[in-house]
Amino acid sequence: MTRSTPQGSGRRLENAIAWAVRNADGVVAIGAALVIGLMDVLNQNMDDDVVSGATLLVLAALVFGSLTERRRRVADIRAATAGTSRAIEDLAMVRTLSGAEVALAHERARRTTTRWIFKGGTGTYLRAVTLPECVLEAQRQRRSLSMKIDIINPADEQVCAAYARFRSTFAPGPGGGFAGWTVERTRKEAYATVVAASWHRQRLDTLEIDVHLSSVAPALRFDLSDSCLIITQDDPSRVSLCVERDRPLYDYYVTELHQSREQAVKLDLREAVPLGDEPTVDEVRRLLDRLGLPLPPSFTDRDVGDVIDKALHAENPYRG
Repeated sequence: MTRSTPQGSGRRLENAIAWAVRNADGVVAIGAALVIGLMDVLNQNMDDDVVSGATLLVLAALVFGSLTERRRRVADIRAATAGTSRAIEDLAMVRTLSGAEVALAHERARRTTTRWIFKGGTGTYLRAVTLPECVLEAQRQRRSLSMKIDIINPADEQVCAAYARFRSTFAPGPGGGFAGWTVERTRKEAYATVVAASWHRQRLDTLEIDVHLSSVAPALRFDLSDSCLIITQDDPSRVSLCVERDRPLYDYYVTELHQSREQAVKLDLREAVPLGDEPTVDEVRRLLDRLGLPLPPSFTDRDVGDVIDKALHAENPYRG
């Protein structure tokens, strides 16, 4: 047979007192009702004023309890409303972009940023618009610029084939801008991004630029600046997304993109050989050899010329 300890009894007493305080209105009403009922049952002679006063006391206690319950419900409704507001705010953390809004969002993001993180396929839009425009803004404002570029590895034929197959599968109809994606074209585009990064780095001392080569073909393109994250697809007719910096999703993707780069091969552009204003075929071959990313033996001088043209004279693939 177990005996209750003094500590256990004390806790039960404290709980009972706390319960009575929280429900004081009900305790008073029940107590008064019991007293009046017992006196009436025992045929005690009670003054009418006492009975009336006790009745009013019971009614007052019930009204007080009703008001207290109402206040509790109002507080619960406010709490639920606040939770709903937070949920709606979280849903609104992503803004949709379409048509010309995408280019405008990129322009605003480039205007004052000191960093740009890119993850995508071969970086065609990056070479044509983002990289030169960010460099130009840095020169105008005399500030430093940090860029991290994560693209597919042109030396990995398997990932290049997967990316070319993906682009061809979701290409628009005949004559569309995505037609003609082959393994060879994919490799040239990726090599061109490496060359472009090296070329711009040699012409802006305040540019810190890293290139990472991935063995996974992406389906989306990520552009992250100081102010926002823009998520796009290769098809400009589809809706794009924009996440402002003060939203949790922005920070999540900062970590996600970092982890992606950690699993990719990083090129050391400090080892790059000098490139002229209009690089020659031999300069590009030496550059890629020095970076440990030699061109395939099948690449002719004409193929290397295509790489140079794509690197420094790329056209905006989404210009309407």
